[in-house]
Amino acid sequence: MRLFYRQFNLLLIAVFVMLPCFGQQQVHVHMADRSALWDFPLIIDSIDHMTVTDDEEELLFHLRGDVTVPFTIDAIDRVTVEPVGTDESKDPYQVFQLYITTNDGSDITSRDYYTDCHVSLNAKGSFSNYSALAQIRGRGNSSFLWYDKKPFRLKLNDKHKLLGLDKAKSWVLLANYRDVTDLMNTFVFEAGRWLGLPYTNHTRYVELYVNGDYRGVYQLTEQVQQGKNRVAVSDDRGILISLDVDDGPGEAPDAGDNFWSTVYRMPVCVKYPDDERFTANTVDSVKAVFAELEQAIKAKDYEAVEQLLDIPSFIKYLQLQEFVYNVELSAPRSIYMHKDGDGKWVMGPLWDFDGGYDFDWSNMYAGHTFFANVTETVMGTNPLKRNGNYNYVPQFFTDLFGCKQFVQQYKAQWAAVKDSLVSRNWNECMKYVEHLREGAMDREAERWPLRGKDFETELEKMHSWLKNRLIHMSYLIPAIPEPDDTPIAGDKLCGTIKTNVTMQWDRGYDQSSKVKVSKNRVLSLMGLSEIVEANVTIVPLFTDGSEGPNGTNGVFGGWFDGDGNPGAYANGHVYIEVFDDLWNWNCGLYQWQCWDSEHTVTMQYQYPSNGTVLKVNVEVTFKIENNGW
Repeated sequence: MRLFYRQFNLLLIAVFVMLPCFGQQQVHVHMADRSALWDFPLIIDSIDHMTVTDDEEELLFHLRGDVTVPFTIDAIDRVTVEPVGTDESKDPYQVFQLYITTNDGSDITSRDYYTDCHVSLNAKGSFSNYSALAQIRGRGNSSFLWYDKKPFRLKLNDKHKLLGLDKAKSWVLLANYRDVTDLMNTFVFEAGRWLGLPYTNHTRYVELYVNGDYRGVYQLTEQVQQGKNRVAVSDDRGILISLDVDDGPGEAPDAGDNFWSTVYRMPVCVKYPDDERFTANTVDSVKAVFAELEQAIKAKDYEAVEQLLDIPSFIKYLQLQEFVYNVELSAPRSIYMHKDGDGKWVMGPLWDFDGGYDFDWSNMYAGHTFFANVTETVMGTNPLKRNGNYNYVPQFFTDLFGCKQFVQQYKAQWAAVKDSLVSRNWNECMKYVEHLREGAMDREAERWPLRGKDFETELEKMHSWLKNRLIHMSYLIPAIPEPDDTPIAGDKLCGTIKTNVTMQWDRGYDQSSKVKVSKNRVLSLMGLSEIVEANVTIVPLFTDGSEGPNGTNGVFGGWFDGDGNPGAYANGHVYIEVFDDLWNWNCGLYQWQCWDSEHTVTMQYQYPSNGTVLKVNVEVTFKIENNGW
């Protein structure tokens, strides 16, 4: 056997020499492994020579560029030399084969540094095969840190089309480890393109080998980035941002490409322009441009918002996020927006949905449990009041529900798509599943048995959840309250209520005290006998009387610093949180930051009535007892 392969090696080298010079040729290494036949193409012009290891275990292809691609001899079924094919069936639903070899044979362990490698992609006659030098590194946050099956970022040395997708250098290999169906991103990508959301990613499934080690099923897709064939905003005036906790100033304070947004204090990372290109936009200018949109939304100035934001994309984006119960909206994480020159802000691309579908976060490190409940919401039955399961979702996404025209557009969009949203896009997913069932998912389960779930069972659960979710959302969305659209002519400060509350320093966030406000007193100051509580807003105030941000988990509330100004938790001393009860407010303190014995802060009730916003301030003086600490 070993002698045969040595002779075979010499014969194959001779074949290379004798090949005619016309037409590009490929060597195809066919391997029988894991109940499948693998075909790894190598461009013959890239092969310098071949050897067999001293122990005669591996056949080595030495490529130009100092890369060695090894194949286990016992697994080789045959080696063929064939012309590069030109016929393409253009079938994107197949499960393709991808073989990556690092230059030094080392594993890919870093998210920060690329490792040189060689890529061999078998497109199975659907598209052109690909064989070339590249670079690879790890990617992702929790998905890279928590799970053994790692996601990767692939960077080709030259721009190229892969599996029918437009030419580019950077690509992503999503591991989808906790998603046993491997369809959660795919369903949203299919739905997003169907809805017409621009630059929505595509799906190509591949089975991946790294240095001869089978790694399972991966989702090959585009890297979210600015570019002609990606997010095609202009080079000189284009903007691409992500609203993302991990890439924002809280988790990456020294990155230099991020900021806290001016109005809603969301973590923003500027993806483009980046530090490799000088453009008319800088981080500060992006912050200023984004603040214009925030201010218009905060003011509920719908005409101004329409000039600054592509509202149809905003509605479609929110509905899709809520439909799959993607809780990343609340953090926020992986929420992309882009803008081209003087054009409007547009939502997208869509990204990262394996935390949706009612994922069980209580067992996030080891569990793969989804699809338990179809009634939970991120924004709630009344998004303006953020009364869902994640009532700290940024008000950037919910304040427009205070505009009647927006709510009407929101309902009309849902009515237009609800009958086909699941059926059409699930049918598209089933075209991928047809090929995944041909052995790929069995091999995936064999390679990663700790997933502990059955593909077919989870597939049925997902389909059932989506259908029932559709029914629930089709009741929920039409019932969203439409606000009073009486034009607001001005506002009126009706008075101030002062109250004292005692908190215990040693109890920190767990105070038994509440801030109690008399509803009758508020109504009396406003000159009203009754109000519709759904129309009440409560905001924190700066000491100069201007409105501040809600940095708490409450529907309303605020973290206040040592001077009594609302801001971020990181600078906070005391806080107020308002949930369902508008007249009894939770309160607490940041125990290891607040050593003061007294804080005075102000919240403000706001209520629209006959074209005027009636306002009542509530000035709360917290007296903090340390109980001998």
